[in-house]
Amino acid sequence: MRIDQTGTRQHGTEPGLLEVSDLRAGYGATLILEGVSFTVPPRGRLALLGRNGVGKTTTLATLVGQTTRHGGSVRVDGVELGSLSSSARAAAGLGYVPQTRDVFKSLTVEENLITGLKGRPRGALEEAYSLFPRLGERRRNGGGELSGGEQQMLSVARALLGQPTVLLLDEPLEGLAPVICDQLMDALSKLEMTVILVEQQIDRALAFADRVVFLDRGRVAHAGPADGAAADSALLERHLGVSLAA
Repeated sequence: MRIDQTGTRQHGTEPGLLEVSDLRAGYGATLILEGVSFTVPPRGRLALLGRNGVGKTTTLATLVGQTTRHGGSVRVDGVELGSLSSSARAAAGLGYVPQTRDVFKSLTVEENLITGLKGRPRGALEEAYSLFPRLGERRRNGGGELSGGEQQMLSVARALLGQPTVLLLDEPLEGLAPVICDQLMDALSKLEMTVILVEQQIDRALAFADRVVFLDRGRVAHAGPADGAAADSALLERHLGVSLAA
């Protein structure tokens, strides 16, 4: 598939190529990203890591059009997204799960999922229930009645129902019990799409990803294979202030 200039996906080669070049962005006149560049191939998995406040969340928000872009390029399957609205970027294949989850607490689980269908038949909801059986069990419960882990599953499932080719995840494991983290990461590992993961649980992020980009002060400080980074304690100490247990 490919994407035309309106953000509509068309049939063609395998989708999911994301190219970010010299991206400069922030909030209003305040610049947070100062020349971020990276490429993720179709079905690639990138861990975007760094200390707090270095621009990880801003990078994801910029990709989906929620910040002020001061320069640079974001391309999906060769098409520039810079002039597209957030809704057009979603139609182009970008799926976004923010750190805040943004579950509609007054709606049931099923009603939340329906908002993510984007014109698809309701039978597609079974995809969400297959990936997260717990949501099927809780489909009649309100979003506000769910645990934090269930809300995160719901947020991810809703994004996936829109059939994105590139999924952006901002700290999906924050505040979740280890067993729920295991379930969520197991589900994510089954996805056949391009994924960018921002996560504080470094061991899980590096085990999931193919490649890693470390940000520092709004710039790329290091990029390389995820397994190499996991084995390089000096690299982790330098960019994160932590090292993984042997």
